[in-house]
Amino acid sequence: MTTRFAVVLAVVLGAVSASFAGDPPAPPPETKHKMTPEEFEAQLPYQTGTVTLESGLATLRLPDSFRFLGPEGSRRLLTDAWGNPPGAAEGVLGMLIPAGTSPLGEQGWGVVITFDDAGFVDDKDAASMDYAKLLKELQEAIQTENASRRKAGFEPMTLVGWAEPPHYDAAAHKLYWAKDLTFEGNDQHTLNYNIRILGRRGVLVLNAVASMAQIDTIRTQSQDILKAVEFNEGHRYADYLPGKDKAAAYGVAGLILGATAAKAGLFKLLWVGILAFKKFILAGLVALVPALKRFFGKKEPAATAGTAPPATSTPET
Repeated sequence: MTTRFAVVLAVVLGAVSASFAGDPPAPPPETKHKMTPEEFEAQLPYQTGTVTLESGLATLRLPDSFRFLGPEGSRRLLTDAWGNPPGAAEGVLGMLIPAGTSPLGEQGWGVVITFDDAGFVDDKDAASMDYAKLLKELQEAIQTENASRRKAGFEPMTLVGWAEPPHYDAAAHKLYWAKDLTFEGNDQHTLNYNIRILGRRGVLVLNAVASMAQIDTIRTQSQDILKAVEFNEGHRYADYLPGKDKAAAYGVAGLILGATAAKAGLFKLLWVGILAFKKFILAGLVALVPALKRFFGKKEPAATAGTAPPATSTPET
């Protein structure tokens, strides 16, 4: 992205005094090896082909254009390489990474996958959605939230408009849209591309964040993602049992507005926006990035992500 925070941590080993007179002087201190982007990515446990998400929830039949990282690989990329706080990896089931692009490169991006277990989302309102009205409500909500963001030391954000208006496939129960965002103090626009796949007990949440300059690439590749991800039997939308299974308190419009903010807090849900400012903080280095404090305040405790079941391709190690 346009702003990158260079983080250099010098590791100095204290010199050891000679134990006896006449001993040769201690060798000069060694400098801890700083992993290069190429070395870091070489250690990421990518999977290809067919992958099953945590507890058999869903299956990803990956096209050649994407690779998959499970929970641990995603944690390493989000926190160790991109410089997000540990809370950014909380609940992450995996990530999709374009096969032809390094996530550590200038054009790197990825899709973060989580699951919202708020219940079955009734899609009856999808056909009558007023997208212009939804956009206005989102813009007003963000402007209201900005007062709290500024007070907490976070840069205010602005929703410029739809980068991609909402589209809902009623047959497949899949929804996607994209937002054009800006953060105060940064001239570059942020693309927040959203995909939601409705299921029996909740929604698979797929979020891609990148520069607006990448909109054409992501718009095209998002169609591959939509085709690749499906709930497994027992978790599908059609498997819902009225009166027995939990129902969400909102419909498709609520997904776009961010209805889960009621339980998680809008402020927390916006963590993904910081991915547009990913940093190269490589494995083996310990550092604090002051700029991230402005977005997140106190550091969140590390989360323990679920372990994905073995995939049909090379598993993670």
